[in-house]
Amino acid sequence: MAQPAVRKRDPRSFLGEEYDRLVAQNLDWRIRVLASSSGPWTTVSGKNVLMLCSNNYLNLTNHPKVKKAAVEAIEKFGAGSGSVRPIAGTLQAHIDLERTLAKYKRTEASLAYSTGFAVNAGLIPQLAGEGALIISDELNHGSIIDGVRLSRAEKAVYKHCDTEDLGRVLNEAEKKNYAHILIVTDGVFSMDGDIAPADKIVELAEGHGAMTYIDDAHGDGVLGEAGRGITSHFHVEGRVDVEMGTFSKAFGVVGGYIAGSRDLVNFALNKSRTWLLSGSHPASVVASCKASIEVVQEEPEHLQRLWDNTQYFKEGLRKLGFDTGRSETPITPVIVGESSTARKMSEMLFDENIFALPIVFPMVARDKARIRTIMNAGHSKVDLDIALVAFEKIGRALGVL
Repeated sequence: MAQPAVRKRDPRSFLGEEYDRLVAQNLDWRIRVLASSSGPWTTVSGKNVLMLCSNNYLNLTNHPKVKKAAVEAIEKFGAGSGSVRPIAGTLQAHIDLERTLAKYKRTEASLAYSTGFAVNAGLIPQLAGEGALIISDELNHGSIIDGVRLSRAEKAVYKHCDTEDLGRVLNEAEKKNYAHILIVTDGVFSMDGDIAPADKIVELAEGHGAMTYIDDAHGDGVLGEAGRGITSHFHVEGRVDVEMGTFSKAFGVVGGYIAGSRDLVNFALNKSRTWLLSGSHPASVVASCKASIEVVQEEPEHLQRLWDNTQYFKEGLRKLGFDTGRSETPITPVIVGESSTARKMSEMLFDENIFALPIVFPMVARDKARIRTIMNAGHSKVDLDIALVAFEKIGRALGVL
């Protein structure tokens, strides 16, 4: 029997071709390297620059207590954990963190993951499988999108932050006999800085017996009493079924977590492969996360300075005539239109010692490219005035103003 002809293939050619296509369309990431800690000012490419693109909202990456906790944990537990959590990688430091976090979030229990992405990719598919329905905000983060795609559940999307449309989707769902319904949304949307109407979402979910899952990565340490997040902000503590968050933003370290009922945590640590099969964080990271939570509660001045800076800078940009979209948080986009304009503005800002990166398609719509700025509690008013002068100068040069 004749053998089929073997097609001659280059197994790697598509890699370079795809990259060249991204470069030609100004859609490629151009990585800059920090040579110092991520603070209000940092060293990038040999220059001392004002940091306007870090998620280190409260400047806790550099807090003495947070750094000291890491050093002391290394001395006690060593550099690594040696295993995954369910086998031999659960240190006392992990338990201490999870107890502290649950108390802070006012929930029964919590569970720490390696990253926030690992939470969404590993838990969402387990919460809603075949015979279930996942309902997702149309502008949810890519990690939520990937988690939803990994599920065998049916999927539906509602218009961004539109609870009337969410209600429509829920009413349609009642016509089918779904085993479970899971509503998933970001708390703070990372590209626009707007906030999901969690109170109205929870009310709708409760009316339909649906589970709520809120990714509060950008609300942790920022919204609510003592930075407790979106559930505190909207006074719905105890009514959101899955509170998901990260330690890599306002808390200034790295990692992800869930907070909720003991049943939720028991379910996740038995079903979520990204928790079961990932090496656990070393004690230095875990101890720093715990210290950050303590600092947020003991030193409220960091959160107050963050919001003072946010109001000052946001008002400054708007008075100059920039379009800052619908931002309600320390994430303030400067929307300029074309991707090429955003890239050019970022380059010119860097020339003025301002480190602020462009966000372009496909992360945002083609005509909504922007410079995404993020405030830091460590910024001074002098720092922000320097930035505003640079934005005005470059905005006029590029015809944005």
